[in-house]
Amino acid sequence: MIKAMARGALDRLDRRGRGVAFTVGGMGALLAGRKVTALGLFSQGLRDLEAEWRAVHPEFQGGLRARWQEAVEFYEATHTDATNRRLHIIGIPLIVGGAVGLLVWPSYSPPWALSAGTFASGWVLNIVGHAVYEKNAPAFADDPLSFIAGPVFDAVQVKAIIGRLARRGA
Repeated sequence: MIKAMARGALDRLDRRGRGVAFTVGGMGALLAGRKVTALGLFSQGLRDLEAEWRAVHPEFQGGLRARWQEAVEFYEATHTDATNRRLHIIGIPLIVGGAVGLLVWPSYSPPWALSAGTFASGWVLNIVGHAVYEKNAPAFADDPLSFIAGPVFDAVQVKAIIGRLARRGA
C-alpha cells in the first residue's frame, strides 16, 4: 500500500519534481543506511534532472566542456549572497565528507553516525543559506551538475582566499 501511494505521488509530479524527489530520497536513504538504494535513487534523480535541463535548453548543442561551463555559470549566478557563500564554503565540504563516510563506514557504526551528523549539518547550512539569505532553491533543482560544480566552485573560492591571505602574510 505504501509503495502504491508513493508511486501515485510520483506519477503526479513533472520530470523536474520527480528528479528532485528521487535525489532528495537518495539522500534520505543514505542517512537511513540504505547505500545501494540511495545510489539508485540519487542516480535516477540526476538522470531526470539532466533530461529536464536539456528539455528546457533545446538550444544547447555543446559537448561536455560547454555543458560544464553552463553548470558553473548557473551555479555562480544562483549563489551571489556573501553570507550564503560563506555558509556553502563550510557546508559543502561537510556534505561531501559526510557522504563519503556514509558510503564507506558500516551503517550505524560510530564513524557512520558521525558522518550522518556531518552530512546533515552541511545540508542545514546550505538550506539556511538559500532560504534566509539567497532566497532561492538549491541549484541542483535546476541543474544536476551543481552537485559537482558546487564543490569545485567552493574549492576555487577557498584557494583564492588562501592565496590572498598568503600574499598578505608575505
